[in-house]
Amino acid sequence: MRHGLIYHGGFERNFPNLKPGTTSFVGTDGSEHPLQSVSSIDGVRVWYMEKAGKKFAAVRVQQGDNDVVLEHEVLIDPARHMGYGNRFSPEPTLVENELMGTLLADITAKNPNQKNALTKIRSSFSVTGQAKH
Repeated sequence: MRHGLIYHGGFERNFPNLKPGTTSFVGTDGSEHPLQSVSSIDGVRVWYMEKAGKKFAAVRVQQGDNDVVLEHEVLIDPARHMGYGNRFSPEPTLVENELMGTLLADITAKNPNQKNALTKIRSSFSVTGQAKH
């Protein structure tokens, strides 16, 4: 299962209007841009936005038909959530099961009102790499 972190625009401009099913974002040029195609990611998709000061925050979690816009964004810690050698880029950043599990645990801790929806997404994969049945 391939999990990924994907860019979703600038935080200040886009987060207030973010909704499940959103397919675009407003760029710094003021025009609307389509979200990147992520057909290569069959696992969990965590969409992030850039905050002032080159900080990146998880704002939306998707897996299959589940699409959760977070009540409270979660700053992404590259060492903790992305692993060695990964960085933010225009292409989706692929992450392993264990790192995605850690990120989802941190997201769930900061968004307790959304625990049920996030737990459903988290249960879609195993951090040990074993297939879920």
